[in-house]
Amino acid sequence: MVYSIGEFARQTNLSVHTLRYYEQEGLLCPERNAANRRCYSENDLAWVDFIKRLKATGMPIKEIKRYAELRAAGESSLRERMEMLMAHRELLEKQIEHLQAHLAKLDEKISIYRNKII
Repeated sequence: MVYSIGEFARQTNLSVHTLRYYEQEGLLCPERNAANRRCYSENDLAWVDFIKRLKATGMPIKEIKRYAELRAAGESSLRERMEMLMAHRELLEKQIEHLQAHLAKLDEKISIYRNKII
């Protein structure tokens, strides 16, 4: 299926402005039709979903851009892409450990309050 920029914006829950910014930054490279209008594909949908996931997990745009450059380079960059994702995963694991420690301390405090109230 092929999507216009408006349809693609609705499908991805991103603004048209954001899609144009992503294109300007080299994160997206939609095809163009005979009238020079952007035509987005199912592959673009999957790629934007991954970009959103990387952003949601705290990867900086600069690193996402580097990943996009490597992706565009093709299979010769598979190892470097994997290493980038492994490094990002390691950072996420550390963040999760910290959050779990914070959660445990909050649970301790809540337990103290519960015991005093009951």
